[in-house]
Amino acid sequence: MVRIVAALALAFAFSPALAAVNLNTATRDELLAVPGIGPTKAQAILDHRAAQGPFNSVDDLRDVKGFRGKLVERLRPELSVGAAPAKGAARADAVGKPPARRVDAKGMPAVARADAGRIADEKPRK
Repeated sequence: MVRIVAALALAFAFSPALAAVNLNTATRDELLAVPGIGPTKAQAILDHRAAQGPFNSVDDLRDVKGFRGKLVERLRPELSVGAAPAKGAARADAVGKPPARRVDAKGMPAVARADAGRIADEKPRK
C-alpha cells in the first residue's frame, strides 16, 4: 500500500497538468485547461501577448481585457511567466523554428524555387 501511495505521489508531482501554465509560451488549448480561463479570456491573453510582447509577471495579466485583481489573484498559482525571451531575440513559431524568409527558403537545395515563395508566404509574420 505504501508503494502505491508513493508511486501516485511521484506521478502527480511530475504531472504537466499540475505545472503552472507559462503565459509567454502557452497555446490556446493550454490556457483553456486553466480553471477560470475560457475561450474569450484565452484569446485576450494571446492577443495581448502578440501586441505587447511577453509578460514580465503574472501581475501584467491585469492589463489584459477581462482580468481584474481578484481573478488574477485566484489564477496566480496556476500561471507563471518563466524566462522572458531576450529583448530583440527572434520569436519562434509553433514548431520551435524561426519564421522562414523567402531568401532562406530559396537557398535550401531541397526546396524548389516555386515552393520557396509559397512556403515563406504561409509563415506568419510578426
